[in-house]
Amino acid sequence: MATRAFDARRPPEQELIDDCVHCGFCLPTCPTYVLWGEEMDSPRGRIVLMAEGLREGSRMSEAMVTHFDRCLGCMACVTACPSGVRYDRLIEATRPQVERNHRRSPLERGFRRLLFETFTHPGRLRPLLPLLAGYRRSGLQAWVRQRGMLERWPRVAMMERLLPDVRARVAFDRLPEVTPASGVRRARVGLLQGCVQRVMFPGVNRATVEVLSAEGYEVYAPRLPRCCGALMFHSGYEDEALELAKELIEAFEGCDAVVVNAAGCGSSMKDYGHVLADDPRWGERARAFSAKVRDVSELLAEVEPVAERHPLRLRVAYHDACHLAHAQGIREQPRALLRAIPGLELLEPPGWELCCGSAGIYNLLQPEAGAELGRRKVDDILSVKPEAVVAGNPGCALQISAYLSERGENIPMYHPIELIAASLANRRLDDG
Repeated sequence: MATRAFDARRPPEQELIDDCVHCGFCLPTCPTYVLWGEEMDSPRGRIVLMAEGLREGSRMSEAMVTHFDRCLGCMACVTACPSGVRYDRLIEATRPQVERNHRRSPLERGFRRLLFETFTHPGRLRPLLPLLAGYRRSGLQAWVRQRGMLERWPRVAMMERLLPDVRARVAFDRLPEVTPASGVRRARVGLLQGCVQRVMFPGVNRATVEVLSAEGYEVYAPRLPRCCGALMFHSGYEDEALELAKELIEAFEGCDAVVVNAAGCGSSMKDYGHVLADDPRWGERARAFSAKVRDVSELLAEVEPVAERHPLRLRVAYHDACHLAHAQGIREQPRALLRAIPGLELLEPPGWELCCGSAGIYNLLQPEAGAELGRRKVDDILSVKPEAVVAGNPGCALQISAYLSERGENIPMYHPIELIAASLANRRLDDG
């Protein structure tokens, strides 16, 4: 019996592959093509490999897997494509095929499992924070870095480089499950606390609740589910991601809208209706859920503000998180909200369409490429001389902060919602 590289379970669709006319408009926006100039590391090159994977007699070769793995999944090519090629759908279908039909080494499987068993479990991340704080404040971190002790293990070095400076006490704080609306109640919204967001950037969730409440929303922020499954979805671990998706759908079905403040989470949650479309029990529920998902900037931009904005005098460089700008098509909404803050000057660094190199866990799996993209992004940001940088995704914040620090730049990173919250409360950003 003839075999092929891809199995019959939701492979990349030939019709979507055929939409690509190989025009090359995607090439300047593809980070890996920009880095290496290799055709098979461009969107159209990977589409050729996908077509090969559907061919009878094909096999999942090591080279094929390498080129798929090198894709960040940033979706800049989707924005750039004049033919409307759904590369997002294609790579989303390809990654699970790789994980099912390619045998990774035990070391590789173990490393990926370590990442998923840590980063997607807030209860496991939190106990690590006191250890990380001790590592930094004892001087051990500076000693290790000065001697380059981790450089022979690029993945370990990248993990160490990305360590956030989070006070352990703050990360152990809990949001109230329900926060009432201030003034006239507009709606009841569910807020995904997230896995990485709630532990490494707890201030973002607090600011989100403050702003939503001030703008008339009752906020339901349950402790569970722990994770939306985005890191697994974007890495091809489909079965685990789908189980988390179902838990999330069930948790928020009674809400008028579901708000998310992490771009990668939002893009996955908006896609639940597609990935669960063939499930007779969950298909319709998933479609209804995805239709209610809103990035916090998207939701706030849809309504007339009621809370007063106070001046915030700051030169701010805006970074477009890929899963916000490209995957969700949200670019103007956060900018409009920031421009509405009196005194704030919004700066536009060049190269907005190119990924910072974070891309979920890409910078940990492909540390050399992630590092080069991070340094390029920081060069672009510094060219506009900002006093602060804003980004709507925790992975971007970690990545950009790491490479600003590498350059010796003490420029703070914020989520747009933190600036809005500071403006509404008329407080300085360093007041917490």
